[in-house]
Amino acid sequence: MSDNQSNDLEDPLTRWLNSQPQAGPPPTQRRHGLRFAFYGRMSTIEHQDRVTSRHWQRDCATELVAGHGTIVAEYFDVGCSRRRSWRQRPQAAALLAALGDPRRRFDAIVVGEYERAFSANQLQHLAPLLEQHSVQLWLPETNGPVDHHNPTHQALIMMLGAQSNREVQRARFRVITAMRAQTREQGRYLGGRPPYGYRLADAGSHPNPAHAQWGRRLRRLEPDPRTAAHVQWMFTQRLAGHSLASIARGLNDADIPSPSGIDPERNPHRSGDRWTLRTVAAILANPRYTGRQVWNRQPAHSDHNSSSHKRQPIRRNPAAEWVVSKQRVHTALISEQDFVATQAIHSHRTTHDGTTRHYLFTGLLRCGACGRRMESHWVNQRPGYRCRHGHTSTERPTNRRRKVLYLREDHIIETLAGHPRLSSDAQSPYDLAALLHRNKITIVCYQEHCAPIIGSVRAGQPAEP
Repeated sequence: MSDNQSNDLEDPLTRWLNSQPQAGPPPTQRRHGLRFAFYGRMSTIEHQDRVTSRHWQRDCATELVAGHGTIVAEYFDVGCSRRRSWRQRPQAAALLAALGDPRRRFDAIVVGEYERAFSANQLQHLAPLLEQHSVQLWLPETNGPVDHHNPTHQALIMMLGAQSNREVQRARFRVITAMRAQTREQGRYLGGRPPYGYRLADAGSHPNPAHAQWGRRLRRLEPDPRTAAHVQWMFTQRLAGHSLASIARGLNDADIPSPSGIDPERNPHRSGDRWTLRTVAAILANPRYTGRQVWNRQPAHSDHNSSSHKRQPIRRNPAAEWVVSKQRVHTALISEQDFVATQAIHSHRTTHDGTTRHYLFTGLLRCGACGRRMESHWVNQRPGYRCRHGHTSTERPTNRRRKVLYLREDHIIETLAGHPRLSSDAQSPYDLAALLHRNKITIVCYQEHCAPIIGSVRAGQPAEP
């Protein structure tokens, strides 16, 4: 049923339209055709109209499959970049999950435009899965189903992927170049959540007359009366020689809300109210507290393969790559001199002889009692490992704490040497560590012994070797 029919069946124009002959084969022919799942996507919520975008994509898909079947299911992603793999898009991931369901409602997938669904080599990676489940993919660019073994179709898909990737790169270059100029020359706020200690305020009409006519306005940072003083206190404490752990403990003891506690709606992935070393360190390393606008502190896009569905860690760009406004553009919470002095304070003490400490089993050891990953710990001039069972230096010690597990690295090597589950090819401790890394073997440790296992151990759960 069309949208006009669903709106008002009594409307005279609708009745007239329904009485007109339709193009294509009669309904009885279509009913016995293929069942299609329509997939569509739009990149942004703020700058695109969902209704318009969905309808033109679906109209293209409907026209493509006319006479061959009917669209019986719909999957439409909103706010998803084409660079994200299908497994990273909620609706596309649901469509992939439905492929393996023997009771699925569709026989084929149809999209309204290649670039709405795929980028770069995503389709090549998806093709084996579609063939495994005997599901066709219909594209307007192929005027029907894609034949993944047809050389002409293979060349066309490669060309479409290259064109899509080229357009992404061109658009990205234009946007990044503009954002650099807007930050450096104008000090413009370019979006994102405001740093802890600030809130957003109106900064006047948009300098572009067209945007201003549409009612768009600029925004700037201003001190948040709830949190600005806490930021200043952190810098004062750090300059006075206090450690990050001491600062975090002071905030926790005073029940000062952390960033996720102040704004829980924008931090649903965080548990909430406790300050951590990483949170304090991130605030003390943020140059925006000097009143300057700063952009490009972290990459604007992910460099991982677009077909991967693994989440990649966020890595900061080197300070030399940051883009900093020429002038102060919002109220500073600290002076530039104090910020620079804070950066000169090292979080970790260097060794007396200047040597680097090496740990062979970093990331390979799990506590058998609680399942947590053991941390490297240098004690008595030797490398070792410990598990504090969830206690951190940001909290005060309590009498109910479980006894800390300490293990020396040389004792672990002795325990694992000749273990029946490990290869005898490891002639040195370095060979042993390489063997564990290569085969993804985890060592479960207790006070009395260690044992290798293959598989994952979740934090908070005892491990069974």
